[in-house]
Amino acid sequence: MARWAIAIHGGAGVDPNLPEHRQEEAKRVLARCLQVGVDALRGGAAAVDVVEAVVRELESDPFFNSGRGSALTRLGTVEMEASIMDGRGRRCGAVSGVSTVKNPVSLARLVMDKSPHSYLAFDGAEEFAREQGVDVVDNSYFITEDNVGMLKLAKEANSILFDYRIPLGGSETCSAQAENPNGMVMNGLPISIYAPETVGCAVVDSNGFPAAATSTGGLMNKMPGRIGASPLIGSGTYACAACAVSCTGEGEAIIRSTLARDVAAVMEYRGAGLQEAVDYCVKERLDEGFAGLIAVSGAGEVAYGFNCTGMFRGCATEDGFMEVGIWE
Repeated sequence: MARWAIAIHGGAGVDPNLPEHRQEEAKRVLARCLQVGVDALRGGAAAVDVVEAVVRELESDPFFNSGRGSALTRLGTVEMEASIMDGRGRRCGAVSGVSTVKNPVSLARLVMDKSPHSYLAFDGAEEFAREQGVDVVDNSYFITEDNVGMLKLAKEANSILFDYRIPLGGSETCSAQAENPNGMVMNGLPISIYAPETVGCAVVDSNGFPAAATSTGGLMNKMPGRIGASPLIGSGTYACAACAVSCTGEGEAIIRSTLARDVAAVMEYRGAGLQEAVDYCVKERLDEGFAGLIAVSGAGEVAYGFNCTGMFRGCATEDGFMEVGIWE
């Protein structure tokens, strides 16, 4: 029997001035969702079932940017995306542009299991969801008061926000950062706050099979139709016999670097260990981009890395180790 292991994340890049009570709230959500995965693994669940269950929990909590609580487009609507990959046979499923599906990660799982395709988007994904009988809700279910306020700030600053639940009284700070010509930019646009809250989970089960899943609402004030890294197999999510990986951060940089697949490639082609591969990819493959990732190996190891300020994360292994953290 192999050793099981699990890692989860709630986004890389955290406001260093995030209030203490917000940090504690994030840790509570992470710990609760991590325990869901640990309990399932102790019960002998398969890795692909565990990553779906854990990401569903994260999607259902409005604290992070996935499912309920997703970031809003410039039109004030929600367009969500998710992917899942089973290391056994490298089966995968992904969805983008879903606006009524309560748990996008479960729709991605159905694309993998119940369709001849690997990726469905927008109207096609919504039609497939109804054919499969998944839970659907009005788009308003996903929209929170906090995010309505954040969208207003983003529009006032003419900026894309890598959204985090900064108290709305921080608008002056947001505007100042957006107007700073030396501040961080993405595709030429000023970024007021760097803290994407994509959620993800990577698991290896007691049979040594890895799986990973990732879900997000994307960027605050994004253009309708924008697709990030989270649903892209090999960029935001990847799983094979060697490892499972879920990425978070600046989606365009993750896409350009095929970050998740690169971790596996460094292990397979260079013979690197899991943490060595993670460190190499975060340091060498992102160019000027900012991101983080979590990973597990088929041998039951856990690793993570990020090149920005903090990453919401948690991990646990069969030998009793369990950790939830934000900073280095």
